[in-house]
Amino acid sequence: MQPKPRLNLESTVSLLDHPAISSSYFFPQLRRPRVPWPVGDLVCSRVVQELPVALLHFHGNGEVVADWADELGPSLARHRLDSYFAEYRGYGGSGGTPSLGALLDDSLAVHDAVVAEHGTGPVIVYGRSLGSLAAAHVAAHRSVAALVIESGIHDLYERIAVRVTPSEIGTTEAALRAAVAEHFDQGAKIARSTCPVTVLHTELDDLIGKHHAERNAAAAGARGRLVLFPRGDHNTIWAYNGSSIIDAIVTARALPTPSRAADTSGL
Repeated sequence: MQPKPRLNLESTVSLLDHPAISSSYFFPQLRRPRVPWPVGDLVCSRVVQELPVALLHFHGNGEVVADWADELGPSLARHRLDSYFAEYRGYGGSGGTPSLGALLDDSLAVHDAVVAEHGTGPVIVYGRSLGSLAAAHVAAHRSVAALVIESGIHDLYERIAVRVTPSEIGTTEAALRAAVAEHFDQGAKIARSTCPVTVLHTELDDLIGKHHAERNAAAAGARGRLVLFPRGDHNTIWAYNGSSIIDAIVTARALPTPSRAADTSGL
């Protein structure tokens, strides 16, 4: 096994790493995973059986790896997928403090650690909610087999503005929008990726509206597949649609056909 890369816990200082954004946007929880897999100071987890395909999972805000690994990992293994669960700084047992800049830096480091261990087999990248920012960044900067975005974000400025005003961080709306566009242009990152893209969302998501999903899918063009589930909301999408989501993960590497590209009736 190759050694795992060290992480640089000093992320580039930028407007988006302002303490007021980090403290109000992130909701770190401290539950550690039962089976830790350290990547630098990040306490990630994995469920591996040396299967041919791997999934790299980025969870949502207010969640931790421990919420996912023990149940989702074995389910994916039954479908012949190894699974790796990325943690964020300050979450679970990880060191450091969460920030948007660190999220991008660490997403690539964890992906590279997965590749170092898993080898040349295909890697599907999955991002839920906040994790969609990390997943799209990986897909834009690394060769991956597929990108799956669930309950994901398209316009990060819209989400930041819910919690912080530009004046609170000593800037203008134009400057904050420009910073988001420079580092978190989800449309550009998805367009830059070369893999199939599956976008999963509920019609009734009351935290991140379905327009985010529609724009993310549109950015993928002919590589994109949009699935809007009629049941569930942001926090219950898995409760109502879990088996369909797993089916979508398993089939994510297949390029969508025109008849499937705008499937809104569920899987």
